Amino acid sequence: MTTTGDERLLRAYDDQLRTDAETPGAASVTRLGPLRLATFEGGRGFVTYRDLGGGDAGAIDRLVGQARAHYEADPAITRVEWKTRGHDVAPGLHESLLAHGFEPEESESIMIGEAAALAVDLPLPSGVSLRRIDTADDVRAMCAMSGEAFGDTPAEASAIAEAVLRRLARDDGMELWVAEAAGRMVSAGRLEPVPDTDFAGIWGGCTLTAWRGQGIYRALTAARARSALRLGKTLIHSDSTEDSRPILARYGFAKVSTTTPYRWNRVHPSG
Repeated sequence: MTTTGDERLLRAYDDQLRTDAETPGAASVTRLGPLRLATFEGGRGFVTYRDLGGGDAGAIDRLVGQARAHYEADPAITRVEWKTRGHDVAPGLHESLLAHGFEPEESESIMIGEAAALAVDLPLPSGVSLRRIDTADDVRAMCAMSGEAFGDTPAEASAIAEAVLRRLARDDGMELWVAEAAGRMVSAGRLEPVPDTDFAGIWGGCTLTAWRGQGIYRALTAARARSALRLGKTLIHSDSTEDSRPILARYGFAKVSTTTPYRWNRVHPSG
């Protein structure tokens, strides 16, 4: 049977990315059968895996219950994301996650393509410029702007900024890029080169509402792709909303699958 280009990309995604490379900023990772249970600073848990080991619905239900118990036993954990993929063989997973208190959020498209296809020169609106940032003041300004775009509270944006600064201090390759106009940040995104793979990820893309539709996000994506190529990364991957998916599709990126996050939030007793 002939393997298509999209199938090759999906295989590369599964083989190269669904490993510990998926949790570079984790404070700790615990193995539970096929699962990787990651813990991040700020009370966040994250569940991922290469596959579910061929388990039936009963085996998968036990894994979900054990994963929730793992995080529930740690009072510092306030929220957990279980990252699912649409192409996985996972009988009963949706029903089990719901039964254990996880709630699905909006699905996104897993997009993969050649970095060179994105690394094009694009015009920017008059007065808009791009740059890579790494200072504390710039990171805090970027997170405040991103918080405005995403609807975060100032406290949430501040907490994210401190986590990003701690991550930058580890010097693990993450790059932060912003677009500015009239001295103010209006768009941002990060580049995540994945060690020992062909991949870099583009994440966290956002643009303030008043500046959308002017090609700024596309130019910011191109800048990150050029940086990925300089680092020797030939493939780009992204979990894309319906806002960004068409942009990547125009440059030949393939939608190889979907991903849906399921979230559990700890409920603290009142009083």
